[in-house]
Amino acid sequence: MALDVHQFPCLSDNYGFIIRDRETGMTATIDTPDAAAIEAELRKHGWRLDLIMNTHWHPDHAGGNAALKAATGAEIVGPQEVTRIAPLDRVVVEGDEVRLGATTFKVIDTSGHTAGHISYHDAADHVVFVGDTLFALGCGRLFEGTPQLMWSSLSKLTALPDDTQVYCAHEYTAANARFALSIDNAPEVRARAEAVFAARERGEPTVPTTIGAEKAANPFLRAGDAERFGEVRAAKDVFKG
Repeated sequence: MALDVHQFPCLSDNYGFIIRDRETGMTATIDTPDAAAIEAELRKHGWRLDLIMNTHWHPDHAGGNAALKAATGAEIVGPQEVTRIAPLDRVVVEGDEVRLGATTFKVIDTSGHTAGHISYHDAADHVVFVGDTLFALGCGRLFEGTPQLMWSSLSKLTALPDDTQVYCAHEYTAANARFALSIDNAPEVRARAEAVFAARERGEPTVPTTIGAEKAANPFLRAGDAERFGEVRAAKDVFKG
């Protein structure tokens, strides 16, 4: 793998991701949930921040942009919607490439959680950073999109190779597993849920996951079509378990 991914918890349930291209040493952060925490992790590793890659505009993803820009001078790239709360140096859309040294990311439009949400796919390293579109055993709430739009976005992600490592931005998996069991008692779902509960009991993260694992057990991806997906999403929105 030519890309190092350093994952760390921040805020109440976010994950931060600092990534480093091994060939050049260039370093980026995926989103800016907590500027102080990101700066502390950079200092710990002796890395200099070159690039900020935003997935969407929500404050727990772009709220640290200004502070990190002021501290490091890093270039900021992301979807146009990020300018609702912070400036961008470069707006990117589906099909664009973002380079971090020798590592190339393709931008995928994964709208649904927000109207302009994007994901970053590094095909060479089998890695995708999905923000709040896809979670381990879950998916993002539809704050600005429709079930049809989100289903289309999830379908783009499930078209990636099964061994693709999926870095999602929150540790929601235990709650997602409880919901999954409430609507789908298939053996593969039960087995995945049990593994999740055990990992969380040990204090271990459930991120990253893989495309293959999510296709096998994620109730949103098992829905089959946009209509059923919308029903599952609506059920999750009111689930209290």
